[in-house]
Amino acid sequence: MPTPTPADKFTFGLWTIGYNGTDPFGGPTRKPLDVVHAVEKLAELGAYGLTFHDDDLFAFGSTDAERQTQIDRLKGALEATGLVVPMVTTNLFSAPVFKDGGFTSNDRDVRRYAIRKAIRQLDLGAELGAETFVMWGGREGAEYDAAKDVRQALERYREAVNLLGDYVTDKGYGIRFAIEPKPNEPRGDILLPTVGHALAFIESLERPELVGLNPEVGHEQMAGLNFAAGIAQALYHGKLFHIDLNGQRGIKYDQDLVFGHGDLHNAFALVDLLENGGPGGTPAYTGPRHFDYKPSRTEDETGVWESASANMRTYLLLKERAAAFRADPEVQEALAAAKVAELAVPTLGEGESYDDFIADRASYEDFDADAYLGGKGFGFVRLQQLATEHLLGAR
Repeated sequence: MPTPTPADKFTFGLWTIGYNGTDPFGGPTRKPLDVVHAVEKLAELGAYGLTFHDDDLFAFGSTDAERQTQIDRLKGALEATGLVVPMVTTNLFSAPVFKDGGFTSNDRDVRRYAIRKAIRQLDLGAELGAETFVMWGGREGAEYDAAKDVRQALERYREAVNLLGDYVTDKGYGIRFAIEPKPNEPRGDILLPTVGHALAFIESLERPELVGLNPEVGHEQMAGLNFAAGIAQALYHGKLFHIDLNGQRGIKYDQDLVFGHGDLHNAFALVDLLENGGPGGTPAYTGPRHFDYKPSRTEDETGVWESASANMRTYLLLKERAAAFRADPEVQEALAAAKVAELAVPTLGEGESYDDFIADRASYEDFDADAYLGGKGFGFVRLQQLATEHLLGAR
């Protein structure tokens, strides 16, 4: 069984392991988890780092003294264990003041408060060495079409992100922003609901180079989308700044299961992409492998740490299976038969103009389209079966 180490760059949100089991139908099933204890346990399990919202570390409305006490306790635990804080975020969704959102609330005073709250967390993130600031707009949306002017909401969203970009640039902070899409829940509809929506929004910003994506498995799958394909597009645009790994079983509420405890085939494809996606096997993504999951409400604290370990072990097992898949000569032959590599060959020849292209009779007049009826199969089923057999450890 593979053993996680900090070199694997596995990180956990304080809100994940600290989830107390509360859901819309029942209260806590576990006691609060102290941050120092959390850091110590994650270090024991081989994790690389911890991430947190401001309100995970110190309660909303804390005094400056209470806030500083918790910051100092976290710093001490990080120094003692070697864990790092590569990402921070801010909670603009739990407190009543954010019931209509933070950056896009209809209430201007709330919007100003939300931006100030985000700036305070940016300052803390820079102090702790964070490189990424994730923005999940969980309340940035509406239940009723008449309640929100979406065009103005997007303009206010843009205004806030532009201001924060100016702030980190002027302060010299080495922090980039990562938007986390989600289609719905807790709002009926959430702004920037998918990877594609967020990519389009980023291009409208004044500093688009500072803003990328933090896609989450369950969020994209809630919209019926293929997560591995979404990650491939984020990589294609150079916008995969961070990633949230968990498990989801179908189009329903956000389950936040352990990574792989959902669509295991897609999890395999995802790990294969992240680890082997570049030319010649160069890793496609080198940032933290962040687990944004919730230990099941049914578990006690022992189950919390077992679930944290399960995330890392599942990833490492899939990494092993993906490496074996790529090294298998039969897989290489099947990939060639499926012409997977041929997709990288430009459709037009080097220097070929559209006049040259139109003059090439082989591309149309003499092309035998009928040969594809009952022939010239691609063998994709065979390829997927080979992936399945490697996934199951049968090869």
